[in-house]
Amino acid sequence: MLLQIIYLIAISAEAMTGALAAGRRRMDLFGVVIIACVTALGGGSLRDIVLGHYPLGWVRHPEYLGYTVGAAFAATFLAKKLHYLRRTFLWLDALGLIAFTLIGCAVAREAGHQPAIVVVAGMLTGAFGGVLRDVLCNEIPLVFQRELYAVISLLTGVAYLALLRLGVAENVAVLACLGGGFAVRLLAIRYEWEMPKFVYQ
Repeated sequence: MLLQIIYLIAISAEAMTGALAAGRRRMDLFGVVIIACVTALGGGSLRDIVLGHYPLGWVRHPEYLGYTVGAAFAATFLAKKLHYLRRTFLWLDALGLIAFTLIGCAVAREAGHQPAIVVVAGMLTGAFGGVLRDVLCNEIPLVFQRELYAVISLLTGVAYLALLRLGVAENVAVLACLGGGFAVRLLAIRYEWEMPKFVYQ
């Protein structure tokens, strides 16, 4: 239930960031809604397609589309004030990354996949909605050029499986990874931790 509540908050926040990205590209309202939905639901959809997990999450729960579309329209009306909430959005995005990751890991684990696949499924769920958003907006994905993001998702998935392997109760493992991953992501933002870059002239 905790992850479900966080998931709904996260897809709403991610939909709003997607809508704002579409606005910066001067898209019409249809484009705004599409980018918002891709940002919020794209990672989970990609995971389900890769794992052959059907129906897709938003097909099984169409109310998720309602949350994302509503958040997209809210962003268009509140856009002028949203820059005051930038820090809040960063926190929600960090929380969403970890929550999506843990949900993706849980889905793959329940389907009986190997640990490596479980971790990759979590990373796809957590990070690739933003990748799809940036690609559709004709930008280099932020995941590949800014502070640690996808790496934190991978580490969260590894920590989740390690705790379960050690016999920790699943709810405790989820809460521990949620708090730990969230803290590491905020530290990465605060201190601008990045992966080494490859620069070729």
